[in-house]
Order: sequence, then structure tokens, then C-alpha cells
Amino acid sequence: MVTYLDAATAPLRNTGQIRLYGEEGFAGMRKACDLTARCLDELMSIVAPGVTTETIDRFVFEFGMDHGALPATLNYRGYTKSSCTSINHVVCHGIPDSKPLKDGDIVNIDVTYILDGWHGDSSRMYPVGTIKRAAERLLEVTHECLMRGIAAIRPGARTGAIGAAIQSYAEAERCSVVRDFCGHGVGQLFHDAPNILHYGSASEGVEMRPGMIFTVEPMINLGRPHVKVLSDGWTAVTRDRSLSAQYEHTIGVTETGCEIFTLSPKNLDRPGLPA
Repeated sequence: MVTYLDAATAPLRNTGQIRLYGEEGFAGMRKACDLTARCLDELMSIVAPGVTTETIDRFVFEFGMDHGALPATLNYRGYTKSSCTSINHVVCHGIPDSKPLKDGDIVNIDVTYILDGWHGDSSRMYPVGTIKRAAERLLEVTHECLMRGIAAIRPGARTGAIGAAIQSYAEAERCSVVRDFCGHGVGQLFHDAPNILHYGSASEGVEMRPGMIFTVEPMINLGRPHVKVLSDGWTAVTRDRSLSAQYEHTIGVTETGCEIFTLSPKNLDRPGLPA
């Protein structure tokens, strides 16, 4: 049985109950998510052939420190970096290192800042130099999946409507949806209820209600959907080594639809792609 509770009176732990935030929560999320979006905007001028993902990670840490925010991934369950950088066939949770990016790579950069106790979670794909048309098309399809999923968010609908919208478009474009990872509740906790699947039926999942806050973050593969996690315990890759892409927004459900908290202030939500 799914239960909902007022976030203002809820304990700061994942109880499996779904928190409903008021205007104070939405205001806090707007600030945290705006900072994350501004960091992702700034990375446009940093991502380039020859730049290491460690350099990117250092920038994410310093940008957060300069603005009074802490990267949520830093020391989270033993993770030692301030961001995740997932290149080419890495699906998610790629660990920044000293290996330089190459011309033609695609890289997802996932950033979550904690600002005044609120978590702003977002990621974008960045083309490195000149990428092949197949990679560009994957980025276009994946971003469209994200936006179609978000368009399905409204009070009274079920979270399965998000996944159904994503899956139907991705598969019509001859791509596949990763099943092993999902979106999640977010707010005063980094990961909270409910889980947001990126596939399924519109009749499945929990009812969306005003005040819910969660991420939508589809991972779309050019090949098959199967993934494996490497021996480092974090890095997930496609089993067939096909390219993978992901975009992520943090969303608040409103009385009439939803609010996207992590939109780019500079209209750079699709770096390197036509507006």
C-alpha cells in the first residue's frame, strides 16, 4: 500500500513513503537545481578533446565550494568523486580519472549539489569535438525521450505513464531503454521514494500528486538494453559495447502539471545539438 506524507513532518530517511513538499520545499529545490544547471552550463566551455574527466570533476567540486554547496556524490557510499562522467558505452556512474577525452567521444556529466539541505540533481550529454551522426542521433533521441517522459507528468496520472512515453518513442527509433537503473524521489534526501521507471505501462506505478519531487533520467542505448557493472562496483557499461546516452531533470509535480527545476538558464539543455 503506497502512502503519502507531508515532507515537513517526515523523518530524514527513506521510509518508502512518498513525500509531498510545499512551497518552501519547491523554493529550496529551485535554488539547488539552479546551481546544478549553472554548473552544467559552465562545463560547455571545458569539455573538449584532451581534457581529462578529473579536470571536469575538479571544476564541479570547486564550483560547488564557491557557491556554498557540497557535491552529493562525494563520499556517498564510498564514492570518492564530485560527479559521474560516463563516456561512450558507459551507461552511468563512470568515475572521473586521468584519461583524456578524445575527438568523437560523447560524455554524460551527472552533478548533484546539496545547497541548504536540498539536492539539485541533473545530467547532460556533451559531444567531444566532432561526433558521428549515429552518436548525434542517439543524443537527439535520448533528449526527446526525457522531454516526452516529462510531458506525461500530471496529477492523477501514474508514474508508469512516464516510462510508457519514453519506451514507446525510444523503441520506435530503434533504440533500447536500460532497465537496470531508474529515476528516484529527491529533495532533502538524495535518493527517496518513488522509483521512476523509464519503461512500462501508463496504468502502472504510483499516482502522481502535487508536491512530489523526483528525477526523470532515461538511459537509452543504440544497441541492446543489457548492462553490466565493472569490478569497481560503480561503472555500468553496455554488454554489447553499443553507445549509451542519458539526460536528467529534477521535476516537481504541480496542481496543473509539473515544474522542471533543472532547466538551463542559458538554454543549453542539449549541449552541441541544434536548439
